[in-house]
Order: sequence, then structure tokens, then C-alpha cells
Amino acid sequence: MRRKEFEMMDAQETESFLQEVSFGVLGTTGEDGWPELTPVNFVFHEGAVYFHGSKIGQKMANLKARPQVTFSVAKEYAIVPSYILDPKLACPATAYFKSVVVKGYGEPVDDLQQKAEALGAFMRKLQPEGGYDPIDAADPAYVPQLRGTSVVRIRVERITGKYKFGQNLKEPKLSQVMDGLEQRGGELDAETIALMKAYCPHHQEK
Repeated sequence: MRRKEFEMMDAQETESFLQEVSFGVLGTTGEDGWPELTPVNFVFHEGAVYFHGSKIGQKMANLKARPQVTFSVAKEYAIVPSYILDPKLACPATAYFKSVVVKGYGEPVDDLQQKAEALGAFMRKLQPEGGYDPIDAADPAYVPQLRGTSVVRIRVERITGKYKFGQNLKEPKLSQVMDGLEQRGGELDAETIALMKAYCPHHQEK
């Protein structure tokens, strides 16, 4: 059963999440009809998803035969142990996360300037400190690299998001989970608590 309270459709929120995460999973269809999943680095740029790689390989063959793709990105923020809410039963154990699913069409980018712009967006995302000459299709040093690299744009047909941060809980259970995460003090627990406060309308500040 899909829980409506976990669905997230805010475009700006979704784009910010896609800019934050550095890799996702590309779903294509193989020659035998079976789905094939490939982890890829990606960038969300001007309303489309871009990834790059070799011009040959299974995913490129799959895209040429069947351009329809599904692309998924997810980040787990906190595992919530059952005993925070129930000292006996395992049932309350869960995980809080963000996920985005994109459905669209994978299209090879052939124009060198468009390739340069997409790869430039990659570098700004993955190497924001700089330390390289800007990627320019007019730069002779970059031309062979641009010609030899495959860049694929996923033309987005549909994009959906699911953010789970306790929206189904009411007080006092919501505060119990927050207090439990605060006491644990894990790597992402403070960020998880902040997101719970942002997404949970039932929470009352103490």
C-alpha cells in the first residue's frame, strides 16, 4: 500500500535533493527483456538528468534498442530502532529516507557544445572547488575527450518523490522518535530530526 503522506511533489525540494546526491541507478531493458540496473554518477541540469561513460557497453546497446528508462536516486538518513517506540515488538522498526524516481527517454548528446555544458555541470557538482580549466568545446585540449565520451540526457516524462520522516506518526510518538535519535547522536541523526520537524505537521515544539 502506498502511503500518500510520504509522497513529495515539490519541484524545488526535489531538484535540491538531486543536486545533493552524486549517483543513482539507471534501469534499462536488455535484449532478453529483463530489466538491467546500472549505478551511474549523474547531474540534474536544466530539467534533465545527464550521465556519461563509454560509447560502447550493455547500457548503451539497451538505450539504442529501447530508449525508455527509469532512474532512481535514494538516500537513507536514519535507521529507527523498534525499541524507541516499543520495548517488546519489532514492528515499529523503520528507516527514514528520501527517494526520487524519474521515468523518461535516454537520448545520446552528440553536439560538442551541449556535451561540454553537461560535463561542466558534472564538474561543478562533483568538484566544486575547481582546479581545472573550464570545459569548452572550442578548447583543442578538450575536443578529443568530448568526442570520445558518451553523454546521455534523460528527457524527463515523469518525476516522483517519496520522503519518509515520520509523517504518519502523531504525538507523543513523534517526539519519542526525535528524543531517541537525539540521545543516540548518530552521524545523520541531527539532520534527520530537522527534517522530521520540517515535514511533520503534528510535531509541537517544546
